[in-house]
Amino acid sequence: MIAHLQGKLVEKNPTDVVIDCGGVGYHINISLHTYSLLPDTENIKLYTYLQIKEDAHTLFGFAEKSEREIFKMLLSVSGIGASIARTMLSSLEPKQIIQSIASGDVATIQSIKGIGSKTAQRAILDLKDKVLKVYDLDEVSISEYNTNKDEALSALEVLGFNRKLAEKTVEKIVKENPNASIENIIKQALKNL
Repeated sequence: MIAHLQGKLVEKNPTDVVIDCGGVGYHINISLHTYSLLPDTENIKLYTYLQIKEDAHTLFGFAEKSEREIFKMLLSVSGIGASIARTMLSSLEPKQIIQSIASGDVATIQSIKGIGSKTAQRAILDLKDKVLKVYDLDEVSISEYNTNKDEALSALEVLGFNRKLAEKTVEKIVKENPNASIENIIKQALKNL
C-alpha cells in the first residue's frame, strides 16, 4: 500500500524515525542496519512495509530495497513476526542472514535474541530454496562463515573503529588471505584504517 516515504527527517532514534511528508508525520520502525545507513541530510527516503493487524497499523522502513525483501521473506516463516524479523536485521547484516540461511548455519540464526533452535531450523528449511533462487549462489559461497573475521571485527569495534569501514577493510583482507589468523587480520586492518 505504501511503497516508500520521502520527506524531512523530524526525529531519529536507533529503533524508529519520524518523517514529515507534506505536513503529516509518519512514525516508522527501523532496524539498526537501516539506522546505520541513514544519511545526515534533512531529507530522506525509506522503502516501507505496512503491517496491518486488527489492533494496529505498523509501518517499517528500510534504507535498501534488498533489506525490505529479506524482511518480507522472514515474515513468511511461521514463528517469525515483525519484531523478531526487525531484531534479526538489527543483529546481523542482511548479507549475513542470507549467507546463514543458504549455508544452513543454524547456530548464527539461533544466536539472535528471540529465536530458538526450532524457529532457526524452520527459517532455513522454508527460505533456503528461495534464497538460493533470488541471490546468486556464488555470492553466498564466496564468503563462508569465518569466525576469525567476526572476532577481528568485534575487536576493531571495541578499539573504536567504525563498523562499516572496519567491515570493508576486513572483508578485503580475508578475501586476499582466507586463512589469516585473527591477529594478522587485526594488524593488517589497523594499517589500512
